[in-house]
Amino acid sequence: MARSQVIYSKIQQTKYMSTVIKSKGDDKMISSESPIKKSVFVSQSMDVFTNLAWEDWLYRNYDFTSHHVLLLWRNNPCIVYGRHQNPWKECNVQKAKKKGITLVRRNSGGGTVYHDNGNLNLSFFTPRGRYNRKYNLHIITRALFREWRLESVINERDDIVVDGNYKVSGTAAKLGRPNAYHHCTLLVGVDKSNLKLALERKENNILTNATTSISSPIKNLNDVNPNIKMDKLITVVGKEYLRTNALVLEDEGHVLSEQQMEFQLINPTEDLFTGLDELTGVFRSWDWNFGKTPKFTATRTLEITNHDDKVYYVNLHVDVQKGLVEQVKMSLPDGLASIDFDQDASAISNFCGIRYDHEIIENIIAAIDCKCVTLRSQVEDKSNIIIKQ
Repeated sequence: MARSQVIYSKIQQTKYMSTVIKSKGDDKMISSESPIKKSVFVSQSMDVFTNLAWEDWLYRNYDFTSHHVLLLWRNNPCIVYGRHQNPWKECNVQKAKKKGITLVRRNSGGGTVYHDNGNLNLSFFTPRGRYNRKYNLHIITRALFREWRLESVINERDDIVVDGNYKVSGTAAKLGRPNAYHHCTLLVGVDKSNLKLALERKENNILTNATTSISSPIKNLNDVNPNIKMDKLITVVGKEYLRTNALVLEDEGHVLSEQQMEFQLINPTEDLFTGLDELTGVFRSWDWNFGKTPKFTATRTLEITNHDDKVYYVNLHVDVQKGLVEQVKMSLPDGLASIDFDQDASAISNFCGIRYDHEIIENIIAAIDCKCVTLRSQVEDKSNIIIKQ
């Protein structure tokens, strides 16, 4: 064990800058310094809740001390956002629901991504002490280069990019004790029109400390090379993982691959993984997907006309805690406050305690007085400017 720790500390310091493959030959026997077995699990489920639950189950329950695992999985259309993100800020929740695109919060950090059958998800499981995302990402880039001579680069944000700065893979991680996982996406043939629609941000006027995604230009791998197909990619990446030394980024060839536990096609069910249904239920729940949203304030700039036909601009603030409306307030100019309102007072108290969604603001405005208060149609975030003043 001490020896493996020394080797790991060395690869942590190595800077991998290219996808050049240095093979030691297919006839090389497995190194005595790397007795660790490796397996590739391929999920037969396309349900994002089941797949996230299985990933979490493995993280919680599996012993990776002498057995590393690469989990490959795909989902039906869905939007997956990070543990510390705000879904209303990250995507168009209303449009996604209308199109039947599932929304779900994952257990790791990072930004929001769109999944469909044209996206491959990869989860690399190891003990915490052997966590090394650079190693994992180079498994992918080496596989792409070995099979298709496709050159790709791992940038400073640990994205895999092609053709200059086009992102084909993004990264997130969960680090615990004793286990850890690094997972990433790989865009193969994603529906880019659906991706654009789903990740279009509808609510810009949200004040929050939640993690915000960073937008990047993207490409599908089959845009770069039309010969790259999903089934072949799964095989190629899996084999690259199995033939690579578990502790150092060295190609051990087919002999090592044959000594591993190879591919296992698994349909994750409660019968195989006790407690999976409970975890799946958590990922399906409103409390997890929306109730875990960090506290935020949704704001709007409203236009109101008083009895003298003078126009005022009013700031509406909706404070949301654990996905529930906590307080509704309006910041009013003096001239308007003396007529009908108490300045900066709570308004429409019966909205407090209900679940926040995209219709709440409109309903609050209507309850104030739909005849004299209208939501301004500006796209820019002027309400935030007013509040900061």
